[in-house]
Amino acid sequence: MNKIEEAKQILEALGLPKKQQNDRSALTLLALCNLKEKDKWNKSKAVSMSVVGNKLNAKYQGVMRFINENYNKKYAENSRETFRKQTLHQFVQAGIVIHNPENPEIATNSQDNHYRISHEALKVIKSFNSVDWNKEVKFFKENVGLLRDKYNKKRELRKIPIKLKDGTNLSFSPGKHNQVQIAIIKDFGSRFAPGSNLLYVGDTAKKDLYMDKAGLKKLGIPIDEHSKLPDVVMYDKKKNWLFLIEAVTSHGPVSPKRIVEMESLLKNCKAGKIYVTAFPDFKEFKRHTSDIAWETEVWIVNFPDHMIHFNGDKFMGPR
Repeated sequence: MNKIEEAKQILEALGLPKKQQNDRSALTLLALCNLKEKDKWNKSKAVSMSVVGNKLNAKYQGVMRFINENYNKKYAENSRETFRKQTLHQFVQAGIVIHNPENPEIATNSQDNHYRISHEALKVIKSFNSVDWNKEVKFFKENVGLLRDKYNKKRELRKIPIKLKDGTNLSFSPGKHNQVQIAIIKDFGSRFAPGSNLLYVGDTAKKDLYMDKAGLKKLGIPIDEHSKLPDVVMYDKKKNWLFLIEAVTSHGPVSPKRIVEMESLLKNCKAGKIYVTAFPDFKEFKRHTSDIAWETEVWIVNFPDHMIHFNGDKFMGPR
């Protein structure tokens, strides 16, 4: 295994997210440890380095220059922001690197900005491939923590919770698409499908956030093909109405093609089917009007008390 792959292993052990377990980040770690391809990890040392480096100003050797000279990998000078924002920033957050340890008062736009491996991270790095490796990694995790765990906690805090009427708690990832889905469940449901039960809803981060397998199976809906279901499925048992709702924030209204697909999927379902396209606002609705199928319904989050009926013969109900 070459030095770059070994550096990726170290980054993973130190808790860096997948996005920072790449060649650029691995090479940055090697530069900050002042390690060349043939050097052993126990020879690592903490060296203060700037991002680019300049022969005319040799106060700090540059990470990008070190990589170019020792690993024959040339990054364009305008890549410096990528190094800062997508590697070094996360290294600092993870406790692997210290920003401006020699002069914390340096202005952010100064050419003297520099980075250095932290003492805690250096101990782990120097132990790689040794009998102390697991012990040092464990110590680092317990005393410094893992950045990916911190990121996961932040993502959990940012999630949007809703509570179903049966007491089930759901947590949606943030984002426009999921906001429309939440509005469908809370606002569309209470106005136009009162008493209905949620059978299925996905999430942009988790495809099957909620699925009532027993309810779907009872209606003759094949749960092994749920990936073809619309974004939200609700069922009114009293009326025997099945609401099939697409949440549209960029593409995918209930088009004629989509109806053919869903009718094929639901061929064994005897419930009355109501096809609905939900939009966040009128502007998004206007973008898709030519694609919306006749005999379907449109609901807009910004106008929750109203429906647009693409039919002509009657208001909302099974076709």
